[in-house]
Amino acid sequence: MPIDVLIIGVGSIGHRHVRCFLNTGRARVSICEADHSLCRAIADQYNIAHTFNHLDSALASSPNLAVICTPAHLHVPMAIQIAEQEIDVLIEKPLGTVRDGLDRLDELITRNNLICGVAYVMRQHPVVQDLHEIVNSQQFGRPLQYTLTAGQHFPYYRPAYRDIYYTEHRTGGGAIQDAITHMMNTCQWLLGPTTSLVCDAGHLALEGVTVEDTVHVLTRHGDIMGSLALNQFQSPNEATLDIHFQKGSIRAFFHSNLWLYCDKPDTAWQTGRKYDLQRDDLFIAQANKFLDCLETRTTPSCNLQEAAHTLNTNLAMLTSSKTKQWLNIS
Repeated sequence: MPIDVLIIGVGSIGHRHVRCFLNTGRARVSICEADHSLCRAIADQYNIAHTFNHLDSALASSPNLAVICTPAHLHVPMAIQIAEQEIDVLIEKPLGTVRDGLDRLDELITRNNLICGVAYVMRQHPVVQDLHEIVNSQQFGRPLQYTLTAGQHFPYYRPAYRDIYYTEHRTGGGAIQDAITHMMNTCQWLLGPTTSLVCDAGHLALEGVTVEDTVHVLTRHGDIMGSLALNQFQSPNEATLDIHFQKGSIRAFFHSNLWLYCDKPDTAWQTGRKYDLQRDDLFIAQANKFLDCLETRTTPSCNLQEAAHTLNTNLAMLTSSKTKQWLNIS
């Protein structure tokens, strides 16, 4: 029997969730969108029968799952309202822009025995999953140090960036909360919680906004040392991660869906595995995984506690970028 899925907000990312939940073949999708013309356009495009312009009326339809795709400052208040109605919830990243309401949300999720996940979609990438298995198996010994470099031409992929949430930190904008958070969450899943960091960030290139478009971070994950660098103006759309272990190294090219390894000095990189992925594959995998969690009542790929740690990390990066000081993270 199809699972009733309510998508809340059908802008860029919400539109993708509509398409990808439908592509699972397991969901009956309804949408809630305050913009009447956008709501109608998406409904017509995907033959969606049930549409809403207000959250209260949408939740009154009693969906099995609500997927929050609104600007980030609305995520936690909406999730609380959904959890009060005893509805499972998937929240787009980041979890929020402040910590306010997290304790209340956690209390409701626990008390009502709900499934709550946050859509850090990189956890569905098969290269990331391979790396996670390698780290846990200690195939190359303990990880000691990592370097991540990423970037893309944001205006090319999001030409309306000047007119959306991206313009303000308050609504989840800027490269820290909108971009490098994906990579930070990935590294936390692979290597453990971030225990301290120092961050340098600035606005270098993007026209029409003042939020940072470039971020450099030094991190500690316990004894593991790391560095992440990202910009939103370079021409190539690339993300590369090097992890150096006691007995070898791994280099992952996320943009090429490929990872390599080298476990002997002065030898060439060897191919670990390469994958053939299409544009929506990770989001369809994420939708299927979350639907599985609903049916089996099991923990989602990124749970509330893990996403809250990444939120703490985002806030620490924003603070450190101003103070230029190392910060410890709980």
